Amino acid sequence: MPNVKPSTVLGRQLGDDLRSFREQAGMSTADAAAVLECTKGKISRIENGHVPVRAPDLAALMQAYGVEDLNAQKRLKALALKANRRRRAGWWHQYESMLHDAYRDQIELEAICESIRTYQVQLVPGLLQTPEYGRAVTVASRTWQTPEEIDRFVEVRLARQQRLTGESPMDFWAVLAEGVLHQQVGGPPVMRAQLDFLMTMAERSNITLQVLPFSRGAHSAMFGPYLLLSFPQVASLDLVLTETPTGNIWVEREPEVAHFRALFDDARTVALPPTESLALIERIAKEYTT
Repeated sequence: MPNVKPSTVLGRQLGDDLRSFREQAGMSTADAAAVLECTKGKISRIENGHVPVRAPDLAALMQAYGVEDLNAQKRLKALALKANRRRRAGWWHQYESMLHDAYRDQIELEAICESIRTYQVQLVPGLLQTPEYGRAVTVASRTWQTPEEIDRFVEVRLARQQRLTGESPMDFWAVLAEGVLHQQVGGPPVMRAQLDFLMTMAERSNITLQVLPFSRGAHSAMFGPYLLLSFPQVASLDLVLTETPTGNIWVEREPEVAHFRALFDDARTVALPPTESLALIERIAKEYTT
């Protein structure tokens, strides 16, 4: 399956126009965010062409910015329509009927982000899972019921991994609590293959893998899994995805995102260095063959 990134060319054109109209109206990103009842970060991502603009949001922004010229309105609507159609041409579009909005947003943002930092408490990150491990996780989640649904969801997870191995791969830094290595997802053979796969992926220059051992005791980052997505422009566009049993939550406010950056810095500082982490993974992997 090809590694297709959503084109942001049309999105950037639309964003440039919207930024120009906003500035002409004397409005700040905070003012625009108040119009859509969203965060300033979302307005920045709209203006940088990184997220789609839905028709109701576009209409609200045009009204707030005082865009009365009919030709200008037609241009903005046409750009939004074309940009959104092009964005939907990503590989994930063929799975759209089975993807929840939050998961689809995650995949779209993975396609354009520059790096991901993640701390995981109990599971191997989805981008580093083997098919067998991913299948066991999917079955255990009880989200998908039929074998066909499970197969397609595992396909999606594997397709996402191309962001680590395809053209212009993102940087990926994962800190895993030691419990991730001991939680027997799928049984010993599946775990052995999964830990071997972690060691193989960690050989890639764009992937850093650390283990935070039980012996480190209590630490600031131990209270839940999360992903921190960073983008090429500025840090203020960073996003955090926190994972919960009932659904994932996006954190966009810069003070809260900064808190997660600090948590990750604490986690990677307390964790074993990459070389020692791989040695620990190898030792535990051997236990699954005895």
